[in-house]
Amino acid sequence: MALEIHQFPCLSDNYGFLVHDSESGETACIDTPDGEEYLKQAKAKGWTITAIWNTHWHPDHAGGNEAIKAATGCTIIAPQEVERISTIDHVVSDGDTVSLGAHEARIIDVGGHTNGHIAYHMPDSSLAFVGDSVFALGCGRMFEGTPEQFWASLERLKALPADTALYCAHEYTQANARFALHADPGNDELVAYGQEIGRKRAAGTPTVPTTLERELATNPFLRADDPDMMARWGGDAPHETFAALRAAKDAF
Repeated sequence: MALEIHQFPCLSDNYGFLVHDSESGETACIDTPDGEEYLKQAKAKGWTITAIWNTHWHPDHAGGNEAIKAATGCTIIAPQEVERISTIDHVVSDGDTVSLGAHEARIIDVGGHTNGHIAYHMPDSSLAFVGDSVFALGCGRMFEGTPEQFWASLERLKALPADTALYCAHEYTQANARFALHADPGNDELVAYGQEIGRKRAAGTPTVPTTLERELATNPFLRADDPDMMARWGGDAPHETFAALRAAKDAF
């Protein structure tokens, strides 16, 4: 039976995700930007939270862990770095797997935004929860990692099946689109995507999830190995082009 994913806004621009397996009755929080909101949303759905799957340690991703744990007794599954702000019941890293009922998620190292950042790829459901490693038309700021590290992480995501739905953690797409159009102005598919994003946001519709296929064609950070992008932004290797793009976005 397919998973049910409940997506809802949290804080100023985060998305919360509850993933429910109706057969087992298990429900996982994907990150916890607002513990009380997660508990409220789960109650409204009639679901009992059994696990938290954290992607990284930042407070807008793990700050609700303790409140949810206290209310539900759930299991906290996280990369080691989350111990900075929360207890962890089960530490996971690249190549490990976790389960929600009969559904399995594979852990992917996507360090760069933070050094221990991970993603949860659920191949049977054709989706991945990617936190702040990649956004629709963007990627996270490089707070802790290096360009080489971050680009290697993006390459791991780029290697997933093209139909993978990417559940990123923030509604940043409209701002990302403005930079993407500056970074890659001759991309007709990007122009059309930007127009669609404008319509969605005007209607109050989320732009998340996106698909890997669409991001491969339009996201400038995933296109740092494209010869035209390398020529435009410089760099003898893709990670150098990525670094130039990331620096430009930070100052945009």
